[in-house]
Amino acid sequence: MSELSARLTLPYLQAAQAQKHVTLNEALERLDMLVQLSVMGFDAITPPMAVEEGQIWALAPAPTGEWAGEGGKLAMRSGAGWLFVAPRQGWLASFGTELRIYDGTGWASPDAAPLQNLQGVGIGASHDANNPLVVAGPGSLFTHAGAGHQVKINKAAMAQTASVLFQTGFSGRAEIGTAGNDALSFKVSADGMLWHEGLVVDGSTGSVAAPIGLTVQNKDVVHLGNLVGSVSESAGQPTGAVLEHGETSNGHYLRLADGTQLCWAVLNAGNPTALGAGSFADPFRTAAQSWTFPAPFATPPALTGHATTSSGAENDRRMLFYSGTVTANGADALQGARMSAAAGTADCTLSVVAVGRWA
Repeated sequence: MSELSARLTLPYLQAAQAQKHVTLNEALERLDMLVQLSVMGFDAITPPMAVEEGQIWALAPAPTGEWAGEGGKLAMRSGAGWLFVAPRQGWLASFGTELRIYDGTGWASPDAAPLQNLQGVGIGASHDANNPLVVAGPGSLFTHAGAGHQVKINKAAMAQTASVLFQTGFSGRAEIGTAGNDALSFKVSADGMLWHEGLVVDGSTGSVAAPIGLTVQNKDVVHLGNLVGSVSESAGQPTGAVLEHGETSNGHYLRLADGTQLCWAVLNAGNPTALGAGSFADPFRTAAQSWTFPAPFATPPALTGHATTSSGAENDRRMLFYSGTVTANGADALQGARMSAAAGTADCTLSVVAVGRWA
């Protein structure tokens, strides 16, 4: 039977051994040194000037002084001298909060491999299959290592999602990222079910789109989508497009978001000598025309017009325009009157414009 134990080389008590307490105390001293092994430093070279009983150093390969010739061993202060023990592969030793393992040639930091390819990590909470990394706490900090810092979210293909989801009570309220394509989108939801896409930044052009609309201080921003369309208002405030243009058989109309409306048309009044005798008191004039506005006004508008003929003769083209009653829906007794006794019969046209309010 060996006189020393296989792992810690502790001396065994022998049969009929004298002074057994000496051997026992030697074994106890080695146990006190090696169990819960804690050292004052690794790769120590020079023995300290002041040392306390039981303090241990892990020696460098070529120490000096009282440690000379004991390279690589553990040195413990024992009485007035030193107890040296050669470490064995796999032993653990701590130095403050630092932990090292003896690999057969020196004291090395534990391999970081056990921290790779983990199934999940939960900090302050439990991870699950859908959330392999879970952190519960007042904050999370990602900082630089001397320069810049990037946080990367990678997806397998364009049709997948790479985004940051903001939740209230684990119900989605906002999402920023690339969802189903490679355009950057900003989405919001009031209930986590119905989502609204507020902004989309095109990945190829960088152009920004607001699919629902854009407001500044609760006012709609003018853009190609709402510049021309149907104007409307509520309580005196515009709620539709900026401009609305339309055309009917009665002419054209243009409505503005502020409530202004313009209507215009060109009417054929026929023979400019249909009525009258060509005198100052009874000038030549067309038959009376009526005009129904292409879009109604809220109140009777201001009406103006111009009368002319296609005749090449100057005296034939000297015409006046006048009208009768103007209502919110139209005007009557529109006529052109000749300012001379010229009897040319080329048709007279009346160019008429009405300006007023649609709201």
